[in-house]
Amino acid sequence: MVNPLLGLYHIRAFGYSCYLLVDGDEAVLIDTGMWGCVRKIEALLELLDFEWLNLKAILLTHGHIDHAGNAHTIASLSEGKVYIHRLEHAHLRGEYHYSKANRWCARGEALLRRFTHYTPATPDIYFQDQDHLPFWGGLRVIHLPGHTTGHCGFYSEKHDILFAGDLFTYFLRPSLPPRSFCTAPWFLRESFDKVAALDPSGILCSHSWHPDPGQTRNGFDRLYRRICRGSICLPENK
Repeated sequence: MVNPLLGLYHIRAFGYSCYLLVDGDEAVLIDTGMWGCVRKIEALLELLDFEWLNLKAILLTHGHIDHAGNAHTIASLSEGKVYIHRLEHAHLRGEYHYSKANRWCARGEALLRRFTHYTPATPDIYFQDQDHLPFWGGLRVIHLPGHTTGHCGFYSEKHDILFAGDLFTYFLRPSLPPRSFCTAPWFLRESFDKVAALDPSGILCSHSWHPDPGQTRNGFDRLYRRICRGSICLPENK
């Protein structure tokens, strides 16, 4: 859990995270994870005295299998609508053509799709940058390409928290996602600048041991300073 008073719940399994946002008798899920996540989400819903039908939407930061792996199952259980950026359609379908630089990501995803008997979800709604979604007091879509071309975060103005997806990771230290997993890294600097300008008081990312929004924001600041100093070199062009 992160902050039940805000209706913000953290679901973690095997190094990746989902977030359940609760407002009254409705809930929305940010990303769906893979192994074990459906059971954990169901257990959390039961703890809240909710049913699957209380889940009104599934918001996907991007289409990688560790984020969208359970989207089809959860959408079927809940009848919640699936939201994603249109540029993520090929990732979601498992049809994205990876370059040689990303061959390990391609092989890993192909293996996971076979191992988990992956069935892609059918998106109900494609969002775009700056769209306002009517959940958890209002969420604004923040397009943050770099990890993928359609990668997005979700910003709550009410709570001043940004759900940043895979913009960065935060385990022992804040870091960029592995280069082989980033299919549009030339956009990363622009996305980091965008988050710095947004200046949320809290950030939560998908691969982290730190479920505290303030602590993760501090991690972002440390990583961003290294980028600005040139300690981390990011590609500028495709």
